[in-house]
Amino acid sequence: MSGGRPRSLGGGGQHHVLDYLKRMQSENPAFFYATQPDTDHSPGGATIFWADATARMNYNYFGDTLVFDTSYRTHRYRVPFASFTGINHHGQPVLFGCALILNDSESSFIWLFQTWLRAMSGKQPLSITTDPDRFIQTAVSQILPETRHRYSKQGILRETQEKLAHIYRSHPMFETEFKKCINETETIDEFESSWQSLLQRYYVMDNEWLQSMYNARQQWVTVYLRDTFFGELSVTDGSGGLNSFFDGYVSASTTIQMLIKQYEKALASWHEKELKADYDTTNTTPVLKTPSPMEKQAAGLYTRRIFMKFQDELVETLANPATKIDDSGTITTYHVAKFGEEHKAHTVCFNSVEMKATCSCQMFEYSGIICRHILAVFRAKNVLTLPSQYVLKRWTTNAKSRAVLDEGASELPNDSRESLTVRYNNLRQEAIKYVEEGAKSIHIYNVAMDALQEAAKKVSDVKNQGSGGTQGGTLTNGSSQELHVAEDNTSATCQSVDEKQKKIRELTAELEGTNQRCEVYRANLLAVLKDMEEQKLKLSVKVQNARLSLKE
Repeated sequence: MSGGRPRSLGGGGQHHVLDYLKRMQSENPAFFYATQPDTDHSPGGATIFWADATARMNYNYFGDTLVFDTSYRTHRYRVPFASFTGINHHGQPVLFGCALILNDSESSFIWLFQTWLRAMSGKQPLSITTDPDRFIQTAVSQILPETRHRYSKQGILRETQEKLAHIYRSHPMFETEFKKCINETETIDEFESSWQSLLQRYYVMDNEWLQSMYNARQQWVTVYLRDTFFGELSVTDGSGGLNSFFDGYVSASTTIQMLIKQYEKALASWHEKELKADYDTTNTTPVLKTPSPMEKQAAGLYTRRIFMKFQDELVETLANPATKIDDSGTITTYHVAKFGEEHKAHTVCFNSVEMKATCSCQMFEYSGIICRHILAVFRAKNVLTLPSQYVLKRWTTNAKSRAVLDEGASELPNDSRESLTVRYNNLRQEAIKYVEEGAKSIHIYNVAMDALQEAAKKVSDVKNQGSGGTQGGTLTNGSSQELHVAEDNTSATCQSVDEKQKKIRELTAELEGTNQRCEVYRANLLAVLKDMEEQKLKLSVKVQNARLSLKE
């Protein structure tokens, strides 16, 4: 990477972060952090990684694709901060962990990916997007060998602009044509032709940088990556995969003391946005644009943003008819093209026995949303509802349901130290869902509170009987490569009944507090929606008055 060495934090900054992480872990045993052993006595200090309980739980749901964002280490910011993020069921960025990379070396990145993977219980993602950095590339190849590695187009474009600054200045259209070549080509042949034409037109056939980028094209040009899931909702956009969680929260003026506050602000902001998206999906009804049973089915399955994307594809089938070109029994092949654009036809192969279809555009493989071309074939074959294999659970309203949790938990290691975190996360997630349901009305609230108090009594009775089967599950302060915890080293079986009852009371109080916050969110959202309806009504009245005045 050409970003230059990040600025040093100084010893005080590092201690500030560690003090914060220790405090967070003392409040929540599922909070994970680790520091890299500083064997080389680096003047910048040791690399630090952390992930809270929510980040670790979200990875169980949305850990199929990963973004490792180190863009804040570039010349523009020079902040030694990096984030692990993904995409939730609303298409929003979701956090999987953060790091301060104070020792910029190959060993630091290898340690960081090892530690992150351990915090995520060893579950490797299908794909990862990173900046084009040789240290990162080595770490990914060693720690995530089965994961498809993609370079972010943002990173490629940034470095291309630096390496080819003289061309950008002398040929203002080069950048536009370069982006068009990598973003708008739909097939490998089309990209290859466009690339060669670009080099010849600007006389850069022998440019070493462009040659190196061409040699690595399978790691950053979209047409070579569409057979792998990256969760992007637009195949041809130029985002390149870095959907930064911290945009607007980290800048060149951000100090380490400010970074922790900005980190918390970003967490709160994205949590609120997810709640808003959840509310919109649950409490509003989308407008259907066709009489198709499939559209109605999708409206009940997908979150609102994903449904809107599906709906766009479904409506486009009206302008993209499917033409049968081959029929070999169970497999039928179609060409699907927009009216007047037959030269851009996509090929769809449909298996009538298995109700499966594949399209040359590979949109479903790349984004997890079925394309207009397959939908056009379904329309021609009178397939009225979406086959289950074309509904990814990660895009549905049930993305965080128990089934996904169980699937993730089954892959977790049986190490007793890890089991505490697993149990804590499972109970916490169930409690959050319980609170969300309980906050919907006063009646449900009262029923939920009675049930919670009864459950607390049962847990206490089991503890008193000594039949909990508790094993030593606390994580102890070991070496710096171990998970740090703030709990005492004493086994959980030695805790007194009073301590356990106190813990239950604390959890009950936390649930009540969360319940109150949910009520506040609910009231705020209802107020916003009410205000929007009033504004719509006022505008409607104005429009009617304007029409009447025109008639007069």
